[in-house]
Parts: sequence; C-alpha cells; structure tokens
Amino acid sequence: MLLRVVSGMNETMQKKIDDRSAKIAIIGLGYVGLPLAVEFGKIFSTIGFDINSDRIEELENGHDRTREVESEKLKAADKLTYGSDLESIKDADIYVVTVPTPIDKYKKPDLTPLIKASTTVGKVLSKGNIVIYESTVYPGCTEEDCVSVLEANSGLKFNTNFFCGYSPERINPGDKEHTVTKIKKVTSGSTPEIGQVVDSLYKTIIVAGTHLAGSIRVAEAAKVIENSQRDINIAFVNELSKIFNLMGIDTIEVLEAAGSKWNFLPFRPGLVGGHCIGVDPYYLTHKAQSLGYHPEIILAGRRINDGMGSHVASEVVKLMIQKGHRIKGSKVLVLGITFKENCPDIRNSRVIDVIEELKSYGCELTVHDPWADPEEVKEEYGIQLKEVPTDQKDFDAVVIAVAHNQFKQIDFNTFDHGQIVVYDLKRSLATKIDGGL
Repeated sequence: MLLRVVSGMNETMQKKIDDRSAKIAIIGLGYVGLPLAVEFGKIFSTIGFDINSDRIEELENGHDRTREVESEKLKAADKLTYGSDLESIKDADIYVVTVPTPIDKYKKPDLTPLIKASTTVGKVLSKGNIVIYESTVYPGCTEEDCVSVLEANSGLKFNTNFFCGYSPERINPGDKEHTVTKIKKVTSGSTPEIGQVVDSLYKTIIVAGTHLAGSIRVAEAAKVIENSQRDINIAFVNELSKIFNLMGIDTIEVLEAAGSKWNFLPFRPGLVGGHCIGVDPYYLTHKAQSLGYHPEIILAGRRINDGMGSHVASEVVKLMIQKGHRIKGSKVLVLGITFKENCPDIRNSRVIDVIEELKSYGCELTVHDPWADPEEVKEEYGIQLKEVPTDQKDFDAVVIAVAHNQFKQIDFNTFDHGQIVVYDLKRSLATKIDGGL
C-alpha cells in the first residue's frame, strides 16, 4: 500500500512538471540561486526567496548587484516573483536550496546557512514535496545532516511523505558564455524514481543536457572533486612558478611550450580564492578525516595555494629592493580585490593575503577595484577602496592583482620603470614588465 502511495506522489509530481503546473521555490538568491530562478521563472510559477529584504527589493526593481543577470533577463522571467517570508513559499511543490557552504576560521565546513535553509523549508514542507540541494557539501551531507532537520521541522517522514534530490551548482561567476543553461547538469534523487523526476525538471531548462547520477552521495562526491581536482592542478603550476623563478625561467613560456602537446592541461599559476576552489576541498578532507583517513595530496595542494599571497608580496618587495626603494613607508598601488577578473564577488579573495603581507613589511597601500562594492569591501576586509591618482609617480610599486579588463587598457609602459615596480600577478598584460607568476 505504501509503495503505491509513494509511486502516486511521484507520478503526480512528474505530471506537474510535464504540464508546467509545478510551483518552484528557490531558497537563496545569490550567484547560484538567481540565475536558476530566472530560468525556471520563464516556464514555471517560481518564487525567489531570500532572507535579505534589501536583496528582494532590488530584484523587484530589476537590479542584480552581482551583475550575473541583466535587467532585461530579470524581466523576461515573467513567472518569477520574490519574497522573504514563509508565507510566500508555503505552497511550493519543489524547493531548491542554493545557499552558500563556507568554511570557518579553522577551515572546517560551516553548515549554518544550509541548516537554517533546511529549517525554513521544513516549516512549510508538505506531503509529496521534493527538496533539491545545490550547495556544495561532502558526500552524505544531504541525507545525514539536512534530512533530519527537514523531518524535525515538518513532522513528515523522508522518502515516504517527502523526497530529496541533489544537483550541484556549476555556476562560474562573471562568465557570460558558460551560463547556467549551457553547462551540463548532474542530477540525483533519494530514490531511483525521484532521480528521474529531478532529472526531468532540470531538462526543462538545461540545454546542455543532464547526467543522472545513481545516488545523492555520488552526485555530492562528483561536485566536491571537480573543484578539488582544479585546486591540485593549480597548486602544481604554482609550485612550478616558484621553482622556475629560482632558475630564472619564464613560467608562462614553459607552460606554453608544454601546452603544444595535445594532452597537456592548460592551468596557470595564481591566487586561489572564491567560494568554490579555495573552499570545497576542505569539505572532502573533513569527511575523509572523520573516517580516519588523512588526505595528503589534497591538503598539500591547499597549503601551496593558501601560501601564494605571502609569496607574491615577498616577490614584490624583492623587486622594490632591487630598484633601491626603502620598503617601510613605501607606497604600493594594488589593482583589484575581487577573487577573479570581471566579477564583483569578493568572497574568500586571496588578494587580501597579498595586501596584509605588504602591510606587515610597512608598505602604505592604495587599493582600487572598479568591480567591487566599496561598502562590501569595507565591511568584509576593513579596506577603503580608492580611485587611482592621476600621477602614477606617487607610487613605488603597482601590483595588478586581478586581471580586470579595465586594467589591461592602462599603458604601463609609460611608467618610470627605472623607479616604479610593476608586478602583473596573473600575467594579464601582453608583455611581462617587472614580475609576475
């Protein structure tokens, strides 16, 4: 009897997806949630939910501070509405949780946003509902940590009265080519039947296609190793850049030469920050350590990448000394503080490591970033962004920390290279000037 009831629930949800009558609630409207809400909001009745009422107000006015979705695209989602109270999401059929999963100061997973979001959903959960998680977690988190919260707050039983799915986000902030619909989506469900339902839901918007994983744990593991793999590869080339610098060899020239082989992976050295690559590996290592296994390669890569900020600062100081500068009291201009180019996201930006290390040497810093929100930078890092003075001779060194397009338009060849050090961290300029990774 129970199997027939559950099967009936699945069939009902599938029918709602097929006839486009399903109601969807997106929990969290950041870099991941908003683009997803916009796409679903073109087809289904969709409510974008966020506890930040200011965020709701700006979206209702057609503005996205993250710059991920243009005003015209917000308007095109004519079935999308917004809300910040429980009443607004109580009638949803499917809940998609897209909140951040950061780490704490000890580099341990901080599930606080995820648990709070699960509590919120649990309070409005109804029989037959599906809760899909997109937040990056360690394998087992959805069913071991989130389900119990949903059950406790709803009074419903998992895989009997409600179901879960996991479809990890693959958003690349600032990338206008690989947008949410153009990236293949991994899907999964808490039962094989629910997996099919979840997969069919995402197929309505993902033109790149989907990959239905055999279980939620498999999908969780797939996501967390995507960024762990990238982290390790970047750590490798970061270590190479240190070695080749000692040898007096240009790292980029070496990588370009090696890249002439068809199967060489084209990674470049740099700072590794943001909410994904610099964070996700710690979710995997946390789970591994809880099982009594000490992951060596993953943590070695993290140590190398987390140490690149101080390495960059020391290289800048060395170049300044070579040009005869007195380091204490020297004036350094840092261009860029976001975690990546052409994107306003400052979360977990490792440029702050460069800044703090230069300050420890006694340097006086001016930080400029045309993409970052000055208030967010002040609140997060205690730094007041400034405009760049017209007279560049005021500076002893310039660090191009982020490869924003605006910085590529500056003619650094006009600088007095007999005195001013120009360090192009990402080697974004056409020619190497004084230094860079």
